[in-house]
Amino acid sequence: MPVYDAWDKDEAAAIVAGLADREGAVLPILHALLDRFGYVDKDIVPVIAEALNLSRAEVHGTISFYHDFRSHPPGRHVIKLCRAEACQSRGSVALQAEIKQWLGVDWHGTTSDGAITLEPVFCLGLCANAPAALVDGEPEGNLDSAALQAIVAEARA
Repeated sequence: MPVYDAWDKDEAAAIVAGLADREGAVLPILHALLDRFGYVDKDIVPVIAEALNLSRAEVHGTISFYHDFRSHPPGRHVIKLCRAEACQSRGSVALQAEIKQWLGVDWHGTTSDGAITLEPVFCLGLCANAPAALVDGEPEGNLDSAALQAIVAEARA
C-alpha cells in the first residue's frame, strides 16, 4: 500500500517548477504530484497553468480526463475494479453493485472510515482472469463475491 506525504503547497509548487521545462510537462507534473501526495489539489491548478502558459481550464481538463488523477486524498487502500467487456461477461457488473453496497460509496468514493477508495478501470489486460481488479496496485483475478469480500475485509482490518 502506498504511503503519501501530506499535501504541501510549497513542495507541490517546487515539483511544478522542477518539471515545467520538460516538453509536454503537464502529465509528468501531474504524475509526480500524484506519486508524492496521492492526489492533485485544486489549488495547484493555477500554479501549473501559469508555469506552463496554459489556461486553468486546460489543466483541469487534463486532470478530469484521465481516470488515474484524483482531486482528493485516496483512502488507505485503493480498489480499482475492471469494467471492461471481458470482465462484464464474467460477472463484474454484479460485483460492482455488491462492492458499492458493502462500502456505501459510488465510483471515486472513499469509505467514511478512510479505509478504501473505489475506482473504476476500463481494462487491466487480465481478460483471461476476469473479473479482475487492482488492489493497491496489485492484480487480483478470477474474482467472485467471496474473494471480493475477503479483499474488502483485509483492507478494513
